[in-house]
Amino acid sequence: MSFLTLPKLLGKLRSNQKGQARRSIKVGIPKFLNIWGTAPFWVGFFDSLGMKVVFSSDTSEEQYRTYGKGRITMDSCFPVKALAGHIGELLHKDIDILFVPMIYSLPSFLRGHVMDTLCCTRVMMAPENIKAGFLKEKDEFKERGIKYVSPFVPFGEPELLPKYLFESLKPAVEDLTYEEVVEAVKEGFASLEEFDKSMREKSLEILRWCVKNNRPALLVLARPYHMDPGIGHEIDAEFQLYGYPVLWYNYLPIDKWLLDWLGISLDISDVWTSSYSSNTNEIIWGAKFASRFPWITGVIRLSSYECGMDQPTFTPVQRIVESSGTLFFKFGELDETKPAGSVKIRVETIVYYLEKYSQDIIKRKLSRLGEVPKELTL
Repeated sequence: MSFLTLPKLLGKLRSNQKGQARRSIKVGIPKFLNIWGTAPFWVGFFDSLGMKVVFSSDTSEEQYRTYGKGRITMDSCFPVKALAGHIGELLHKDIDILFVPMIYSLPSFLRGHVMDTLCCTRVMMAPENIKAGFLKEKDEFKERGIKYVSPFVPFGEPELLPKYLFESLKPAVEDLTYEEVVEAVKEGFASLEEFDKSMREKSLEILRWCVKNNRPALLVLARPYHMDPGIGHEIDAEFQLYGYPVLWYNYLPIDKWLLDWLGISLDISDVWTSSYSSNTNEIIWGAKFASRFPWITGVIRLSSYECGMDQPTFTPVQRIVESSGTLFFKFGELDETKPAGSVKIRVETIVYYLEKYSQDIIKRKLSRLGEVPKELTL
């Protein structure tokens, strides 16, 4: 997902008259952690308020060492520590507000079918922890004339969002009204829904291509921020070089006709009863989808070093995937270093098994299902 193409994908967003007067206000948002799954919301939200969004660049070693060095105040996984580089980079850009949301819960297509859609607590508190590194010697934000805004964001309770966002933004935008924020939240959700819908349609298009050409595809099970080249090391792209379409679980199609054919629903209680973590829930569901869909013959699991949220899911996810004979591979303990040589060798090994077993896997899975729906053969 390219942040630069978001405006094109989201279409023309509406802005009120007062918002037009705020076009000079630039809001810097670090491209970190759960921003990778909610960015369209923030683009729509701030566009509705008449403000321009400026994202930081993808995570990189250069970014981290140039802007984040000496800013880390705690030991944590690299995706959290990388926030220091993103904040430091934005402080060197032309922005008026640095917006670093503390996301408590996430919007999820599984809401209503799971107990909750919460975020990792370390992820939620990352803005406060990393902020401290920019205050310990002097107030870097005040010195640069940048207003730091870090609201509590419960996407899982959308009725509360306007309150928290208004209270956080009001000191930075004096003429802001609560009514504007309410409308902006609606625009944000509309933008997010439109973007997600377009991505699911694209995934369905890829799956149809696989059916038509009888070609296998790979599914990535990871956190949304592993789409960041500096966090996920572009492992998914390595497989595309060998001609394998790669899909991400969070944008799989969820059309009723497709789920009915596969014999699954949005319920995961049969395999995961402690369904509180949003990303974890969706990873579990993605494993169920992959185990049933014939042309997904391999699953790639990515996980970062020290990710405590992922640890309990490794075995259940592997068992679900392999229960149907689908191939399962894991790249675990990913950190800031990219062992390019070992990744390449591992990818080549996985490709060998995909080439050898994919057609048998497709036939075996098809034998357990009814006739292929006409919607997949369009």
